[in-house]
Amino acid sequence: MSTPLLVARGLHTWFEVRRWGFFRVGFVRAVDGVDFSLAKGEAVAFVGESGCGKSSLARTLLGLHLPTDGDVSFDGQDMRNLSKAELHAYRAKVGYVQQDPYGALPPFMDVRRILTEPLIVHGVKDAAERDRRIREVLEEVRLSPADDFLPKFPHQLSGGQQQRVVIARALILEPEMIIADEPVSMLDASVRVEILNLLRNIQINRGLSLAFITHDLSTVRHYAERIFVMYAGRIVETAPVEELLDHPQHPYTQALLAAIADPDPDNADHQRDVPVGEAPSLLNPPAGCRFHPRCPQAMGGLCDVELPPDFEPRPGHLSACWLHREQE
Repeated sequence: MSTPLLVARGLHTWFEVRRWGFFRVGFVRAVDGVDFSLAKGEAVAFVGESGCGKSSLARTLLGLHLPTDGDVSFDGQDMRNLSKAELHAYRAKVGYVQQDPYGALPPFMDVRRILTEPLIVHGVKDAAERDRRIREVLEEVRLSPADDFLPKFPHQLSGGQQQRVVIARALILEPEMIIADEPVSMLDASVRVEILNLLRNIQINRGLSLAFITHDLSTVRHYAERIFVMYAGRIVETAPVEELLDHPQHPYTQALLAAIADPDPDNADHQRDVPVGEAPSLLNPPAGCRFHPRCPQAMGGLCDVELPPDFEPRPGHLSACWLHREQE
């Protein structure tokens, strides 16, 4: 693997909950002890149910949320000690593709102004240089000819075109990494593959690092190289894509794969063997393994008491589950 671009160790992002404006109720442990690294030019996927902490992790990496504890470094620089000027420069190195293009684009700005704003904010003063970069990035996201799209407002674009503008805005400052938070979940099925292919091709052609956040395991095989499976604020399994999808080790990952829709109509009435219940509240997560209340293989006196470490049941494949302790 090449040199790590982003490294997180023991990362926690908690949000204080207060009642009546002053009485502290507790903390929502959105990200609660996460370790991972992202290499230069690598594409990874963070997968899990809604509420598992994926988006909070993304916003922490963007510098929009301050970590409660732990370390995050980008290209060898500790993000927790950045000055305002350094944080401003860091945000130019990380592009962000939001989930909802309809809400991500300001409705009273045309495409030209939407793409001009970040250039002005980050000190690109030459108008000719701004125009050149805007036209180049519109061509890159396949909104051409650029003159047809520059004067348009978001409501004049289709959902797929709006998301292309969001991607163009993420690329306009020539970042080193892109964080794509559920980038196609709000789009019609007919354009989802097109947008995912566009993101992947841009990532490869530019040599960018890509953190792809999704709840859909069925798409990541084609758009990522490694998968981090998250549950209740923690990463429970990590492996290369093909390895994880073909040989899932953690019971939660196995449940996610079992829940993927089967296109065969003959299996439409087949009862899927998936765990009952819902993900726990991050305000008061259970002791021990956080999946144990739903896990059909939970072992009393262990899974409900002690948090499992990362085991390596297969080479390069990590799983935080006590079932693997016999294999160590």
